[in-house]
Amino acid sequence: MSQELPLNIESLLPSGRMITSDEGDGDVQPLWLSDQSATAGLWETLHAEHARSGMWPLLLDALSPRDEEFRPWASGELFPERMSSPATHDPAGLLAEWWATYTAVDEDGDMLSADKRLAVTAPFGQRWPGTAPSPQSVANADAAAAVYAQTFLAAHPRSRLGLVAAATGAEALTVAGWDGPCNYDNDTAKFSAIVDDWERRFGARVVAVSFSTLHLSVAQPPTTDEAALLVAAEHFAFCPDNIWQGSGSLTAYAHQLTGARTWDFWWD
Repeated sequence: MSQELPLNIESLLPSGRMITSDEGDGDVQPLWLSDQSATAGLWETLHAEHARSGMWPLLLDALSPRDEEFRPWASGELFPERMSSPATHDPAGLLAEWWATYTAVDEDGDMLSADKRLAVTAPFGQRWPGTAPSPQSVANADAAAAVYAQTFLAAHPRSRLGLVAAATGAEALTVAGWDGPCNYDNDTAKFSAIVDDWERRFGARVVAVSFSTLHLSVAQPPTTDEAALLVAAEHFAFCPDNIWQGSGSLTAYAHQLTGARTWDFWWD
Protein backbone atom coordinates (compact mmCIF):
# COMPACT_ATOMS: atom_id res chain seq x y z
CA MET A 1 0.00 0.00 0.00
CA SER A 2 1.31 3.44 -0.91
CA GLN A 3 0.68 6.72 0.84
CA GLU A 4 -0.50 9.83 -0.94
CA LEU A 5 0.34 13.28 0.33
CA PRO A 6 -2.71 15.40 1.21
CA LEU A 7 -3.15 18.50 -0.94
CA ASN A 8 -3.26 20.79 2.10
CA ILE A 9 0.42 20.09 2.90
CA GLU A 10 1.87 19.18 -0.50
CA SER A 11 2.44 22.83 -1.35
CA LEU A 12 4.42 23.30 1.88
CA LEU A 13 6.94 20.59 1.17
CA PRO A 14 10.42 20.81 -0.33
CA SER A 15 11.51 18.30 -2.96
CA GLY A 16 11.26 14.70 -1.84
CA ARG A 17 9.99 11.27 -2.75
CA MET A 18 8.04 8.30 -1.51
CA ILE A 19 10.30 5.53 -0.22
CA THR A 20 9.62 1.94 -1.23
CA SER A 21 10.32 -0.65 1.45
CA ASP A 22 12.60 -3.62 0.87
CA GLU A 23 9.77 -6.04 1.61
CA GLY A 24 6.99 -7.36 -0.56
CA ASP A 25 6.61 -6.83 -4.29
CA GLY A 26 7.94 -3.29 -4.37
CA ASP A 27 4.54 -1.67 -3.96
CA VAL A 28 4.75 -0.67 -0.28
CA GLN A 29 5.69 2.97 0.25
CA PRO A 30 5.35 3.71 3.96
CA LEU A 31 7.29 6.97 4.10
CA TRP A 32 7.82 10.27 2.31
CA LEU A 33 11.39 11.60 2.65
CA SER A 34 12.72 15.05 1.82
CA ASP A 35 15.76 15.31 -0.44
CA GLN A 36 17.48 17.92 1.69
CA SER A 37 17.88 18.70 5.37
CA ALA A 38 14.81 19.57 7.42
CA THR A 39 14.07 22.83 9.21
CA ALA A 40 12.52 23.17 12.63
CA GLY A 41 10.00 25.68 11.32
CA LEU A 42 8.64 23.32 8.70
CA TRP A 43 8.54 20.43 11.16
CA GLU A 44 6.51 22.57 13.56
CA THR A 45 4.13 23.66 10.80
CA LEU A 46 3.52 20.09 9.68
CA HIS A 47 3.14 18.96 13.28
CA ALA A 48 0.43 21.58 13.73
CA GLU A 49 -1.24 20.41 10.50
CA HIS A 50 -1.24 16.77 11.55
CA ALA A 51 -4.85 16.80 12.76
CA ARG A 52 -5.98 17.78 9.24
CA SER A 53 -3.38 16.01 7.11
CA GLY A 54 -3.07 12.75 9.03
CA MET A 55 0.68 12.79 8.27
CA TRP A 56 3.02 12.61 11.25
CA PRO A 57 6.29 14.53 10.72
CA LEU A 58 9.56 12.94 11.82
CA LEU A 59 13.10 14.25 11.88
CA LEU A 60 15.10 11.41 10.35
CA ASP A 61 18.81 11.02 10.91
CA ALA A 62 21.23 8.71 9.12
CA LEU A 63 23.21 5.77 10.45
CA SER A 64 26.31 7.95 10.84
CA PRO A 65 27.66 11.34 9.67
CA ARG A 66 29.57 9.53 6.93
CA ASP A 67 26.57 7.56 5.67
CA GLU A 68 25.97 8.75 2.12
CA GLU A 69 23.09 6.29 1.59
CA PHE A 70 21.14 7.91 4.43
CA ARG A 71 20.25 4.53 5.89
CA PRO A 72 17.75 3.18 6.64
CA TRP A 73 15.42 5.78 5.16
CA ALA A 74 16.64 6.54 1.63
CA SER A 75 17.85 2.95 1.22
CA GLY A 76 14.38 1.56 1.95
CA GLU A 77 15.50 -0.66 4.85
CA LEU A 78 11.99 -0.53 6.27
CA PHE A 79 9.78 -3.50 7.10
CA PRO A 80 6.14 -2.47 7.66
CA GLU A 81 4.71 -5.77 6.46
CA ARG A 82 6.21 -7.80 9.29
CA MET A 83 4.85 -5.55 12.06
CA SER A 84 1.72 -6.30 14.06
CA SER A 85 -0.66 -3.63 15.37
CA PRO A 86 0.27 -1.58 18.47
CA ALA A 87 -3.34 -1.89 19.65
CA THR A 88 -2.91 -5.64 20.16
CA HIS A 89 -0.23 -5.24 22.83
CA ASP A 90 -0.49 -4.40 26.54
CA PRO A 91 2.26 -1.88 27.42
CA ALA A 92 2.47 -2.77 31.11
CA GLY A 93 2.54 -6.47 30.30
CA LEU A 94 5.34 -6.01 27.79
CA LEU A 95 7.45 -4.01 30.23
CA ALA A 96 7.00 -6.62 32.96
CA GLU A 97 7.89 -9.43 30.54
CA TRP A 98 11.01 -7.68 29.23
CA TRP A 99 12.09 -6.73 32.75
CA ALA A 100 11.97 -10.39 33.77
CA THR A 101 14.06 -11.33 30.73
CA TYR A 102 16.74 -8.70 31.24
CA THR A 103 17.10 -9.20 35.00
CA ALA A 104 17.29 -13.00 34.81
CA VAL A 105 20.54 -14.45 36.12
CA ASP A 106 22.28 -17.15 34.08
CA GLU A 107 25.00 -18.58 36.29
CA ASP A 108 26.62 -20.49 33.39
CA GLY A 109 26.60 -18.03 30.49
CA ASP A 110 26.31 -14.62 32.15
CA MET A 111 29.22 -12.18 31.80
CA LEU A 112 28.16 -10.57 35.10
CA SER A 113 27.99 -12.27 38.46
CA ALA A 114 24.54 -12.59 40.01
CA ASP A 115 25.33 -9.86 42.54
CA LYS A 116 26.56 -7.45 39.88
CA ARG A 117 23.60 -8.09 37.60
CA LEU A 118 21.11 -7.49 40.38
CA ALA A 119 23.01 -4.36 41.44
CA VAL A 120 22.32 -2.83 38.02
CA THR A 121 18.60 -2.73 38.76
CA ALA A 122 18.84 -1.98 42.50
CA PRO A 123 16.82 -1.28 44.56
CA PHE A 124 14.41 -3.53 42.67
CA GLY A 125 16.72 -6.35 41.65
CA GLN A 126 14.58 -8.88 39.78
CA ARG A 127 11.30 -7.55 41.19
CA TRP A 128 9.29 -5.61 38.62
CA PRO A 129 8.13 -2.46 40.47
CA GLY A 130 5.24 -1.67 38.15
CA THR A 131 4.76 1.37 35.97
CA ALA A 132 5.22 4.93 37.15
CA PRO A 133 2.20 7.11 37.97
CA SER A 134 1.24 9.93 35.66
CA PRO A 135 2.38 13.39 36.82
CA GLN A 136 -0.41 15.62 38.08
CA SER A 137 0.72 18.72 36.19
CA VAL A 138 -0.67 19.64 32.78
CA ALA A 139 1.79 20.79 30.13
CA ASN A 140 1.66 21.59 26.43
CA ALA A 141 3.12 18.51 24.76
CA ASP A 142 3.15 20.02 21.28
CA ALA A 143 5.05 23.10 22.45
CA ALA A 144 7.63 20.87 24.15
CA ALA A 145 8.01 18.88 20.93
CA ALA A 146 8.61 22.04 18.90
CA VAL A 147 11.35 23.15 21.30
CA TYR A 148 13.04 19.78 21.07
CA ALA A 149 12.85 19.78 17.26
CA GLN A 150 14.95 22.94 17.23
CA THR A 151 17.45 21.46 19.69
CA PHE A 152 17.72 18.19 17.79
CA LEU A 153 18.31 19.84 14.42
CA ALA A 154 20.99 22.08 15.88
CA ALA A 155 22.86 18.93 16.94
CA HIS A 156 21.96 16.88 13.85
CA PRO A 157 21.83 19.33 10.94
CA ARG A 158 21.83 16.57 8.27
CA SER A 159 18.46 15.25 9.45
CA ARG A 160 15.75 15.12 6.83
CA LEU A 161 12.00 15.42 7.06
CA GLY A 162 9.87 12.28 6.97
CA LEU A 163 6.09 12.04 6.74
CA VAL A 164 4.10 8.97 7.76
CA ALA A 165 0.33 8.41 7.57
CA ALA A 166 -0.27 7.74 11.25
CA ALA A 167 -2.47 8.99 14.07
CA THR A 168 0.43 9.44 16.49
CA GLY A 169 4.20 9.46 16.51
CA ALA A 170 4.17 6.12 18.32
CA GLU A 171 2.08 4.59 15.55
CA ALA A 172 4.31 6.18 12.89
CA LEU A 173 7.24 4.02 14.01
CA THR A 174 5.30 0.87 13.14
CA VAL A 175 3.66 2.21 9.98
CA ALA A 176 7.07 3.29 8.64
CA GLY A 177 8.47 -0.18 9.32
CA TRP A 178 11.36 1.12 11.43
CA ASP A 179 13.20 -1.74 13.12
CA GLY A 180 15.79 -0.03 15.30
CA PRO A 181 15.26 -2.38 18.29
CA CYS A 182 15.37 -5.53 16.11
CA ASN A 183 18.25 -7.08 18.09
CA TYR A 184 15.81 -7.34 21.00
CA ASP A 185 12.45 -7.75 19.26
CA ASN A 186 11.72 -7.34 15.55
CA ASP A 187 8.08 -6.30 16.02
CA THR A 188 8.18 -2.53 16.38
CA ALA A 189 4.47 -2.47 17.23
CA LYS A 190 5.38 -3.60 20.75
CA PHE A 191 7.61 -0.57 21.23
CA SER A 192 4.96 1.67 19.65
CA ALA A 193 2.42 0.44 22.21
CA ILE A 194 4.70 1.52 25.06
CA VAL A 195 5.51 4.90 23.48
CA ASP A 196 1.79 5.45 22.92
CA ASP A 197 1.25 4.90 26.65
CA TRP A 198 4.03 7.39 27.42
CA GLU A 199 2.35 9.90 25.12
CA ARG A 200 -0.72 9.77 27.34
CA ARG A 201 1.00 9.57 30.72
CA PHE A 202 3.94 11.93 30.23
CA GLY A 203 3.04 14.08 27.24
CA ALA A 204 5.80 12.38 25.23
CA ARG A 205 6.05 12.98 21.48
CA VAL A 206 8.13 11.18 18.87
CA VAL A 207 10.31 13.89 17.33
CA ALA A 208 13.30 12.15 15.75
CA VAL A 209 14.47 8.68 14.73
CA SER A 210 17.67 7.29 13.26
CA PHE A 211 18.91 3.81 12.36
CA SER A 212 18.74 2.50 15.93
CA THR A 213 17.92 5.53 18.08
CA LEU A 214 14.65 7.10 19.15
CA HIS A 215 14.22 10.63 20.47
CA LEU A 216 11.16 11.81 22.40
CA SER A 217 10.18 15.16 23.84
CA VAL A 218 8.57 14.95 27.28
CA ALA A 219 6.17 17.61 28.51
CA GLN A 220 5.55 16.10 31.96
CA PRO A 221 8.73 14.37 33.18
CA PRO A 222 9.12 12.86 36.65
CA THR A 223 10.05 15.51 39.19
CA THR A 224 10.89 13.40 42.26
CA ASP A 225 13.57 10.76 42.84
CA GLU A 226 10.92 8.14 43.59
CA ALA A 227 8.98 8.77 40.39
CA ALA A 228 12.16 8.98 38.32
CA LEU A 229 13.29 5.59 39.61
CA LEU A 230 10.04 3.99 38.44
CA VAL A 231 10.37 5.66 35.03
CA ALA A 232 13.97 4.45 34.88
CA ALA A 233 12.71 0.90 35.42
CA GLU A 234 10.35 1.31 32.47
CA HIS A 235 13.21 2.60 30.34
CA PHE A 236 15.42 -0.35 31.31
CA ALA A 237 12.72 -2.79 30.23
CA PHE A 238 12.14 -0.82 27.03
CA CYS A 239 15.81 -0.29 26.13
CA PRO A 240 18.32 -1.97 28.48
CA ASP A 241 21.30 -0.63 26.53
CA ASN A 242 20.54 2.82 27.98
CA ILE A 243 21.71 1.41 31.31
CA TRP A 244 23.97 -1.51 30.37
CA GLN A 245 26.02 0.60 27.97
CA GLY A 246 25.23 3.99 29.47
CA SER A 247 24.79 4.97 33.10
CA GLY A 248 25.58 1.50 34.43
CA SER A 249 22.86 1.45 37.08
CA LEU A 250 19.19 2.23 37.41
CA THR A 251 19.77 4.74 40.22
CA ALA A 252 22.34 6.72 38.23
CA TYR A 253 20.03 6.71 35.22
CA ALA A 254 17.09 7.89 37.35
CA HIS A 255 19.06 10.99 38.40
CA GLN A 256 19.39 11.88 34.71
CA LEU A 257 15.62 11.56 34.20
CA THR A 258 14.44 13.86 36.99
CA GLY A 259 12.99 16.91 35.25
CA ALA A 260 14.45 15.85 31.86
CA ARG A 261 12.29 16.98 28.95
CA THR A 262 13.87 14.65 26.41
CA TRP A 263 14.18 10.87 26.41
CA ASP A 264 16.70 9.23 24.09
CA PHE A 265 17.04 5.52 23.42
CA TRP A 266 19.72 3.51 21.66
CA TRP A 267 19.67 -0.22 20.89
CA ASP A 268 22.95 -1.98 20.15
